[in-house]
Amino acid sequence: MKVLVTGAGGQVGWELQRRMDSDPDIELFAYPRTELDITDYKAVRQKLEDIKPDWVINAAAYTAVEKAEEDEAKAHQINAEAVGKLAEMVKELGIRLLHISTDYVFDGDSSSSYIPTDDTNPLNIYGKSKLIGELQVMHALEDDALVIRTGWVYSRHGHNFVKTMVKLMQDRDSVSVIDDQVGSPTWANEFARVIAIAVKKDLRGIYHWTDAGVASWYDFAHAIHGMARHLGYVNGKVSVKAISSEEYKTKAKRPRNTVMCKRSIREATGYRGHHWRDTLYKMMKELKDV
Repeated sequence: MKVLVTGAGGQVGWELQRRMDSDPDIELFAYPRTELDITDYKAVRQKLEDIKPDWVINAAAYTAVEKAEEDEAKAHQINAEAVGKLAEMVKELGIRLLHISTDYVFDGDSSSSYIPTDDTNPLNIYGKSKLIGELQVMHALEDDALVIRTGWVYSRHGHNFVKTMVKLMQDRDSVSVIDDQVGSPTWANEFARVIAIAVKKDLRGIYHWTDAGVASWYDFAHAIHGMARHLGYVNGKVSVKAISSEEYKTKAKRPRNTVMCKRSIREATGYRGHHWRDTLYKMMKELKDV
C-alpha cells in the first residue's frame, strides 16, 4: 500500500514516518512543507499523479492558535481552502484521504466528553478554519471521508507544551499554569499508531483520538515536573502554580472542556491505547535517551 503524508515536518507527520517507515505493508512518501506545500495545488496534483498513492494522510496544518487571530487569511488558506482542494483532487483520482482535525472545533461548554456527532462551535480562528476544512472533506468525499480529531499533541520532535515546560522548569523557580481548561494530552507517537491502523482497516467517518484520561494544563504541567525530576531533567524543586484563564490573557479564546470520547475508534480499530501519564513518561524517557 502506498501512503503519502503531507506536513511530515510536524509532530504527527514526524511520528508517522517513524511508525510507517518500518512497516512492510506500507510504501511511504512523506513530505514536509518545504518539499510539498499543500497550497501549491499544481505541485500537489503532480505529486499525486506521479506516485498514485492508495492513501493521503493530511498532517499539514496552520497550528499557531494565537497567531491565527491576526493572520486569519493564512490560517484559512492552509486549514480550509487547501484541504478542500486536496479533497477534490483525491476524489477525482480515486485516492483515499485521512484528514487530521482538532478538538478546538468544539466550544468547551459540554459537561461530558464530546462524541464525533456532537455539534461544533469553535471559539477561535484556528478552530473555525479547521472546522471548514473538515466540512470541505466531508462534502467532497461524502461516505468515503475519514477525519480524526485529536488535541493536546506533543512529541520529542518540534515545539510543544511538554518541551516548553521542561525548559521553563530548568530556568525558573516557579511556573504558572492554567487549571480551568481540561482535555487529554496525546503523544503523537500513539496517534500515529492509531492512524496506521485506521488506514489499514479502511475506516470511514469522523472519529476522535487522544490518550486516555483527563487533565487540566496544571495537572499536565505538574506531571511533567514530577517526571522531569525523576529523570534528571530538573535538579531543583520548582513550584507549579495554578492560575485561571482570566489571569492568563490570550488573543485566542480557548474552550474550557475538550475531552473527547474515543469509544467509536477503539471499537473500529481494536486498539484502546494508554493513559496519558504512561505515554508522557515514555516520551520524556525517550527525549532523555536521545
